[in-house]
Amino acid sequence: MTTFNGFPQQSLTFLQQVRQENSKEWFDDNRAIYDETLVAPFRALVDDLSLTMLPIDDQFEIRPAIGKTLSRIHRDTRFSHDKSRYRSQMWLTFKRPRKDWTDAPVYFFEMGPDFWRYGLGYYSATRDTMELFRQTLRDNSQAFLAMAVCLAPTFTLEGESYKRPLIKDQPAELATWYNRKSFLP
Repeated sequence: MTTFNGFPQQSLTFLQQVRQENSKEWFDDNRAIYDETLVAPFRALVDDLSLTMLPIDDQFEIRPAIGKTLSRIHRDTRFSHDKSRYRSQMWLTFKRPRKDWTDAPVYFFEMGPDFWRYGLGYYSATRDTMELFRQTLRDNSQAFLAMAVCLAPTFTLEGESYKRPLIKDQPAELATWYNRKSFLP
């Protein structure tokens, strides 16, 4: 087990170069830099956080491996408008294994050459999960909004919303949450 000591400047430089070069030849020539400055620190970070994350959800995947807790740098271009071969960002997630992960919150940390972010949420919650969330909003809207106000300075709510409101004439601060298909605060 390796201790996480941060990311070297070279990891951000590598991600910037991936964005600019984005070719198999360049990546093959620089794979050792990728392994040393990105993969190794991300694995160490997962190792260091794992014991803290398991009490939150004992079903979290905690193996520090690509495709488990760590993102792939190779982009799947089959269904994407962006046909670049490699991603210029990398992330880790603590989530349940593949078959159960959509209905449980996911914790993440992501970084690119010019940004970093972290948070939690549902990447693709099922309709039933979102309905349970909406029921909580209906039953305890004031308590929920008080909590959401505390999140506002630090977190940004992201996620696709329905085009038409699910409830007409709902207060805007509640509708912002209620009308999401899924969300990442």
